[in-house]
Amino acid sequence: MNELEVLQPALAGYELIDCGDGAKLERFGNRVVARPEPQALWKPSLPPEEWARLADATFFRDGRSEERGEWKLKPGAPERWTMEYSHGPMRLRMRLALTGFKHVGVFPEQAANWDFIYDTVLEMRRGESDTIPKVLNLFAYTGGATLAARAAGAGVTHVDSVKQTVGWARDNAALSGLEDEARDGAVRWIVDDALKFARREVRRENLYDGMILDPPAYGRGPDGEKWVLAEGLDEMLSLGARLLRPRGFLVLNLYSMGLSAIVARTAVHARFGPPPPLQEQLGELAFTDRAGKQLPLGVFYRFRR
Repeated sequence: MNELEVLQPALAGYELIDCGDGAKLERFGNRVVARPEPQALWKPSLPPEEWARLADATFFRDGRSEERGEWKLKPGAPERWTMEYSHGPMRLRMRLALTGFKHVGVFPEQAANWDFIYDTVLEMRRGESDTIPKVLNLFAYTGGATLAARAAGAGVTHVDSVKQTVGWARDNAALSGLEDEARDGAVRWIVDDALKFARREVRRENLYDGMILDPPAYGRGPDGEKWVLAEGLDEMLSLGARLLRPRGFLVLNLYSMGLSAIVARTAVHARFGPPPPLQEQLGELAFTDRAGKQLPLGVFYRFRR
């Protein structure tokens, strides 16, 4: 059984500057933002006045929700900008924006999974040069994983329940030079409830060479469908086991306080069965700030059959 790992992706376009008191100070591209982070339970290393000096935008909760609030911007600070990411020959550009849910349009810790997806698809293509791998990305958000798979030459089905978010992902495809491929059908952009879509794909007997799951703790489908991770994960993995080809790969990411990588592994094994030895990885995604404080930002489990 593989050991737990801590993956810290290297992004030239991102830096965790400081964290603590339930918040984090981050650089995305050439902009610095301060926003809540519930897992930063310690004291920050920099004083409040330094956070205020460095931050171009600071998120304040509205008091009714842990997620909702508004941003306070310095004069002249833009609400939208771009960030670049590279891995080997892969070059991605993503549009960032300040949202009312404290997010900016990218989860930078996921770059560790983007690298895995890109490298795995390339390996698949080398093994079967005449076959285009098919990848299903559910809860796909603004498309970082979709772009990584597409940059390696996969055909991708990108599913998210929010129409505006799917549009954002298509913008990122255009910024990354993948717009033409998307228009040719290499990416299917679908606005739908992830669980309902997976059920239909099983009935259609469609199969995929790769599956990416990044489900939220709670969510809503386009028609108000309710998603609760604790209630829906097992069915989603059961469907996934029927959709994934025998030699396919799976990436599962969980960001919910209290869930561990061992929970993710056990849930996957219960539906897919254990993969061959040394074909799975699990652990935490994290960044380390300038003072050396390590901030966990989610757990991952992935395998190649």
